[in-house]
Amino acid sequence: MASSCGNSSGSDGGRSRGTYSPPNDGLMDEKKRKRMESNRESARRSRLRKQKHATDLTAESNKIKNDNDQIRATINVTTQRFIEIEAENSVLRAQVSELSQRLESLNEILNSMKMNANCTTTQCMSGGTDGLFEFDLFENPWNMMGFNQQPIMASADNVFGY
Repeated sequence: MASSCGNSSGSDGGRSRGTYSPPNDGLMDEKKRKRMESNRESARRSRLRKQKHATDLTAESNKIKNDNDQIRATINVTTQRFIEIEAENSVLRAQVSELSQRLESLNEILNSMKMNANCTTTQCMSGGTDGLFEFDLFENPWNMMGFNQQPIMASADNVFGY
């Protein structure tokens, strides 16, 4: 009953551990040790790869954030410039409209003057052909006031001649 404590010696020592050890126990221990070292080295390489991958992802994330910041700044500048150009275009459209109206008025005046230029003498005004009252209206423009009843308008920005 003394052997019931579990302290046995001899060949029972191998069975009490619960593992089978063949006669080449030293060779198997060496293979097991090499396999453990290989596994440790593989795990270490795996951890290093994982760490490098995490570092690379962090660097890429930071680069993308910087790129996004630059793009946002460019978009803001472009948007501001677009707003400025839209304002300038609005002013230019208003000027085009105003100048078109002025051109139309000037063309009407010119057409009126062309019609009156065909009758530059009193002959056209009176319908007569007796050369006594014929004179050139362009030499004496006050005589033409009856034909040209349109007032000459000055724009507000040219009133003072500045």
